[in-house]
Amino acid sequence: MPLALLALAVVAFGLGTTEFATMGLLPQIADGVGVSVPDAGNLVSAYALGVVVGAPLLTGIGARVPHKRLLLLLSGLFVVGNVASALAPGFGLLFGARFLTGLPHGALFGVGAVVASRLVAPERAARAVSRMFLGLTVANIVGVPAGTALGQQLGWRSAYLAIAVIGLVALAALALFVPHQPRGRQSGIRHELRAMGNRQVAIGLAVAVVGFGGFFAVYSYLVPILTEVTGLSDSSTTLVLALYGVGMTLGTLVAGPLTDRALRPTLYAGLALLAAALVTFSFTVHSTVPALVTITFIGALGSFITTPVQMLLMAKAKDAPTMAAASNHSAFNLANAGGAWLGGLALSAGWGWTSPALVGAALALAGLGLALTGGLLNRDGRRSEVITSSGAGAATEAGPVPAAHRTGDSAS
Repeated sequence: MPLALLALAVVAFGLGTTEFATMGLLPQIADGVGVSVPDAGNLVSAYALGVVVGAPLLTGIGARVPHKRLLLLLSGLFVVGNVASALAPGFGLLFGARFLTGLPHGALFGVGAVVASRLVAPERAARAVSRMFLGLTVANIVGVPAGTALGQQLGWRSAYLAIAVIGLVALAALALFVPHQPRGRQSGIRHELRAMGNRQVAIGLAVAVVGFGGFFAVYSYLVPILTEVTGLSDSSTTLVLALYGVGMTLGTLVAGPLTDRALRPTLYAGLALLAAALVTFSFTVHSTVPALVTITFIGALGSFITTPVQMLLMAKAKDAPTMAAASNHSAFNLANAGGAWLGGLALSAGWGWTSPALVGAALALAGLGLALTGGLLNRDGRRSEVITSSGAGAATEAGPVPAAHRTGDSAS
């Protein structure tokens, strides 16, 4: 792994840790700022709202800024947001600080994905992007449990300060190891927005919102499902969440090479297998070992579809991939909110604790339908480039990368 990719992975590690650590510290935060736990849960929504707003906004503002400089500026904003979170005296300012912290999230992932794809040979672009995403999955195994433990022992403010330190380390690594990547002559907000108008980009974002919503329909309620149905103790759920993170890491590792070889088939397979795993979970959840095995597969398949969706958006946005790549993370946060909402509706309707898994399977199948529709609409015999370097693109949608390194649109 080039050191520049490692630097980008550290950025992703910090983003993943700050995004999910709040969930594990809600009781401490609620006590610290004098609100109820449900009210403190709005801090999670504040961060997600920041991601949704910030991804297109900051990417557009920085459309003419060289990628390395933009990464440094966004990482600096990430550090400021976490320091502000640690120092916020009351709930209102803490809410604003979490919104501020979420603003650079999507833009950092979007710009980072474009930079990562340009650090390697075109036929290895998806592998490079997946290596950056490894930082996010490792955060679920190490960063979130460590941040939660630190916050419980030394106070919740210490967790945000520690995450700010991670941001400073990432900032230094970016400055040292990421090479300068100049913007093209056509760069600019209008150029990026014009690329976002591509029908295939719109379908790709819809796949992310709907298909990945199936993952979050279960993930959002995993702890109560395990305690109420499987019979695990509260103390065991942290280990299970780490196991979920292990599955996500394995899925990310596998997705990169497969996406480089066959982009659309990898996406189709991931969504179909995710639906099957979620249906299976509704049966295996009643027994500990089968439930844990299925959970690992769900975690793996959830992260497995991230890389092909990211690369598809970058391909279809052609020579203006940055905003499409960033908006993908806005889509994932909408999937988080939508999946949790639909899973909650099923529970409120009295359908039982296994119902979120079936809702998730339906969403994954709907996402597969959208992906297949995109593939069918794309069958016009033309080929499009994923702009990853001064040459052409990365992954073929149908098979091995041809000599010209272009994405094949002729098959779905």
